[in-house]
Amino acid sequence: MSQTPDKRDDQNQDKIDFGFTQIPKQDKVKRVENVFNSVASKYDMMNDLMSFGIHRLWKKVTIESSSVRKGQKVLDLAGGTGDLTAKFSKIVGDNGLVVLADINAAMLKVGRDKLRDEGLFKNIDYVQANAEELPFADNYFDCITISFGLRNVTDKAKALRSMWRVLKPGGRLLVLEFSKPEYKILNKAYDLYSFTMLPLMGKLIVHDSDSYRYLAESIRMHPDQKTLKKMMETAGFADVTYHNMTGGIVALHIGFKL
Repeated sequence: MSQTPDKRDDQNQDKIDFGFTQIPKQDKVKRVENVFNSVASKYDMMNDLMSFGIHRLWKKVTIESSSVRKGQKVLDLAGGTGDLTAKFSKIVGDNGLVVLADINAAMLKVGRDKLRDEGLFKNIDYVQANAEELPFADNYFDCITISFGLRNVTDKAKALRSMWRVLKPGGRLLVLEFSKPEYKILNKAYDLYSFTMLPLMGKLIVHDSDSYRYLAESIRMHPDQKTLKKMMETAGFADVTYHNMTGGIVALHIGFKL
């Protein structure tokens, strides 16, 4: 009888959030994969509609904050359809390298096809990879970005440590992610929009309201600005700062590997 609480604790430790639902840890990768398999073909269009195009400004700020230069190596992690990769490819030039990495094969294919249609292929590699176990050498990249992807990772702390490992000393990590609005009135309006309009748009355009309900829930379950800052510091990053955009709906966290 005395073993029952311990077994219950073990079971709880093997659970993780999938939106507002608790599921077995080993199931999350597959569940997230199913979401992005469903939305991949219309991902860019939905981003424009859901954010009213503002996501382009958030990504522009990320690019400008990266300080990437010609000849450098950049990892666009959870890069999906390649918005950041396209910009970095032009910055680093023929002697540089951009790796577009994503755990989801469908998203990676959409990104590869789009970038090749734009004539961008000479300095871009494509790698299907789990952020928790990056298949790259230590101290390899000058810069790593992860844009709207960290919240879908099963073990965020492990992923941050993996990013720290493959980043060169002096390199920087930029995490662009939905976060916690700074003002209560904005938070209420944001909740109303997220839990009504996002699933409705998903139903009408992608014929999948459940995936967009999950995306809304995953945003609410993601660590807030200060918590994520602490997680990055714990993973080894130094001089970690964050910049709120659109009232804290989105935050850009930046950390360095010394």
